Amino acid sequence: MKSEPVLRSVNVGMPRDAAWAEMGRTSIDKTPIVGPVEVHRLGVAGDQVSDTRHHGGPDQAVYAFSREELDWWEAQLGDELRDGEFGENLTTSGTDVNEAEVGERWLVGDALLEVASVRIPCNDFKMWMGRSGYDNRAWVKRFTAVGRPGPYLRVLTEGELRAGDEITVAHRPGHGVTVSTMFRALTGEPSLLPELLRVEGLVEEARARAERYVAGTTGLSGVPDPEPAPGMATGA
Repeated sequence: MKSEPVLRSVNVGMPRDAAWAEMGRTSIDKTPIVGPVEVHRLGVAGDQVSDTRHHGGPDQAVYAFSREELDWWEAQLGDELRDGEFGENLTTSGTDVNEAEVGERWLVGDALLEVASVRIPCNDFKMWMGRSGYDNRAWVKRFTAVGRPGPYLRVLTEGELRAGDEITVAHRPGHGVTVSTMFRALTGEPSLLPELLRVEGLVEEARARAERYVAGTTGLSGVPDPEPAPGMATGA
């Protein structure tokens, strides 16, 4: 029997010194918290962005990843992955977050969240996996090739949520541009970039890339940028 979409855990992390991190510190190490927690326009209470050049802001307020995806990666890596291991604020269960449409809205607790963007893996993510004892060889390429990155969420209505809350889809735009579609467009399949222009409220960096592609701008190689564009990096 199919399980109902639910928030499995809420995970937070504070900046910690890390010589291997691009900025010398990172917040990617997130752990589950017990009880209710406030979520506001810029993120979850008790969670703080370290690298504000590439992370944070209203379009990256909250990062979600599913337990089902973590389980899949466990099989690939040959070891257990705890909730929050990939730096996600929300670990979900019973829903495919990568098939959510960009602009889709979720009611969780009394907070209203909107799918805004996608995670693009970076070197800090790779280094974190290695530091955590996993095989991180070619990690950025491996994660990208799977094409299931999990979404960044905007907070449309601030409120309180907790582990165990149901996840209710309050609005689905119907344009068919999913989290996976957006990720593929921004990494290995630039021919999908025009599809992003169907999304109302598309994040500016993605809209600019799509418009340049449509206008015939040269130089789009169809592979991930050496450095993720601001507003589209991993939650470190």
